[in-house]
Amino acid sequence: MHIHILGICGTFMGGVAALAREAGHRVTGCDAGVYPPMSEQLRALGIELIEGYGADQLQLKPDVFVVGNVVSRVHLADGTARFPLMEAILDAGLPYTSGPQWLAEHVLADRHVLAVAGTHGKTTTSAMLAWLLDACGLAPGFLVGGVPLNFGVSARLGQQAAGQARPLFVIEADEYDTAFFDKRSKFVHYRPRTAVLNNLEFDHADIFPDLAAIERQFHHLVRTVPQSGRVVVNRDAESLERVLAQGVWSEVAGFGTSAGDFRARGEPHDFEVLRSGQGLGRVRWKLTGTHNQMNALAAIAAAEHVGVAPAQAAQALADFENVRRRMELRGTAGGIAVYDDFAHHPTAIRTTLDGLRRRVGPQARILAVFEPRSNTMKLGTMKARLPWSLEAADLAFCHTLGLDWDAAAALAPLGQRAWAGGDLNTLVAQVAKAARPGDHVVCMSNGSFGGIHAMLLEMLSNR
Repeated sequence: MHIHILGICGTFMGGVAALAREAGHRVTGCDAGVYPPMSEQLRALGIELIEGYGADQLQLKPDVFVVGNVVSRVHLADGTARFPLMEAILDAGLPYTSGPQWLAEHVLADRHVLAVAGTHGKTTTSAMLAWLLDACGLAPGFLVGGVPLNFGVSARLGQQAAGQARPLFVIEADEYDTAFFDKRSKFVHYRPRTAVLNNLEFDHADIFPDLAAIERQFHHLVRTVPQSGRVVVNRDAESLERVLAQGVWSEVAGFGTSAGDFRARGEPHDFEVLRSGQGLGRVRWKLTGTHNQMNALAAIAAAEHVGVAPAQAAQALADFENVRRRMELRGTAGGIAVYDDFAHHPTAIRTTLDGLRRRVGPQARILAVFEPRSNTMKLGTMKARLPWSLEAADLAFCHTLGLDWDAAAALAPLGQRAWAGGDLNTLVAQVAKAARPGDHVVCMSNGSFGGIHAMLLEMLSNR
């Protein structure tokens, strides 16, 4: 089969492309500003990439066009289509489908799918789960919204392990909508037998009016889990309790800090895994933060459903290397450490900084540098929570390019601890001026942040 993917350089669609290529299909694709790292990963797989969405790509004559959710029916001010290829596909009546639908039909069918959903921690928990299953000899396939350092790729098909009724497949289950023609959450296509509900807060203000609307989508996911399946749920989250109250037809395994079957005792980097007060195993690893402790409990509970003993899973996590862009140390210059992190939601920013604070102690300084780049943050829906999210930082720097709301006013409760501005070079200069040996600088964005990490390290080295 020849598939042509629209929006191929996105993490999810790039993963779909890699899986299709590994399965033996011919894969081509297009995107606007074909960009690394996904472009490099795809070219290494022999996938032809085309710049832009020109209608002339119909000449490729694929068996089906696979459409990413970046594609829309939007027309520009001059009346031309932003995605002329999509308009041409519709006019010609050619076959097309969404990425999640193609994945469900051609990869996930007849597999035991372990889906990890939640506002926060989906990528990290998916990578954890894939790693511990692999370390325990189960050779799972996976599609993760990042690059797990243990594997070096974001997706693979995997194999059927001895003793398993079906091949295992771990997937990061996103609640964002599927495509312009399918407004259901992506995860309803995956039909998991093991579903992890990690947490649930309001997000994606561009497509969801309120938290209740997202809870409804999560319950749609719960409805797809079979009676023989398992729903692993964070019992600390009231929103998830409301989801389950709408009905659940599968085994439920809870985890949490104060409730649930699986709990932790000890520090986030070294803790015992408990069930009903009884010790099951111990996790000693490099990760920090209570959020990662909870992610580990979720992964352990999910792995148990496919036969991995919690003690074995806990031991396997000792070698988990995390995911790129999750508190990834990009370098040290002049005694100042510069990290890259994907955090962009206020809760994620807070848990990231809290985890670093626990690791470096109260005396070390933390400089938080962040970019409100997600659709929700650009709308200003959560601007009032920014001071709360930055409490663990000694200084905070906000890049305001593209914002329609006053970031300086939102950060005013932090007083002289906060700086806001729209010019990236000025921002880098301000951070470099404020930083001193022993500091930890955390750059947080769900985008490339204009290459700020390299800029900072260069300026710090030359000052």
